[in-house]
Amino acid sequence: MSSLPPLKCIAVDDEPLALGLVASFVQKTPFLELVGRFGSAVEALKYLHENPGTVDLAFLDIQMQELTGLELARVLGPSGPRVVFTTAFSQYAVEGYRVDALDYLVKPFNYEEFLRAAGKARAYAELTANHAHSPASNGPEEEEYLFLKADYQLVRVALSDILYVEGLKDYVKVHLKSTPRALLSLMSLKAMEEKLPVRRFMRIHRSFIVALDKIEAVRRLTVQIGAVTIPVGDQYKDAFIQFLSRWT
Repeated sequence: MSSLPPLKCIAVDDEPLALGLVASFVQKTPFLELVGRFGSAVEALKYLHENPGTVDLAFLDIQMQELTGLELARVLGPSGPRVVFTTAFSQYAVEGYRVDALDYLVKPFNYEEFLRAAGKARAYAELTANHAHSPASNGPEEEEYLFLKADYQLVRVALSDILYVEGLKDYVKVHLKSTPRALLSLMSLKAMEEKLPVRRFMRIHRSFIVALDKIEAVRRLTVQIGAVTIPVGDQYKDAFIQFLSRWT
């Protein structure tokens, strides 16, 4: 069992029946604590500004008057509580992912579905708490894993498992040794590059970062990782050649 205290939650919905249902679901879940229920996002925003850092999780309806749930999530940003959206309209799932929502519940949903979303929030809280209390290191060079947001959850990825990272506009695709299924995470390749230790990973192309210990062969200005051939871009050629001179 988790030693974490219950997650402090708010429920926000402009439909009284829907608001009452979410509030009742929170109250019957042992690892959640309801600290506020609001009929509008504006009321919720006022409460959050007056009580900073006191809410861990917000269950937000999307379509509301004055301020939508999506707009509220954008205003709060990464420093605000984690968000689970509740809505009758499934087309908002992509927008929910873009504001880093933990999950997305389509009305009408039952307690089992609610509990699954709440469980993701608890798992996220446990992971971040464990990471925060892990022994201090001398910097990213010492870390053996990183956390990536993928599939509406925080995933722990061992650095030794990464083959290469591919940039896809707003996303990165992390190719792993342990599974043929790559992880998709909503972040830039530059942001991913900053997370990776420079002694183990190198950006060799505007669209690729490679794990140096996974390079099997170098032919002209390409590298081979398994069955994949990755080109070295002109912008990164000098740094890569300098790396090769130390390697050979």
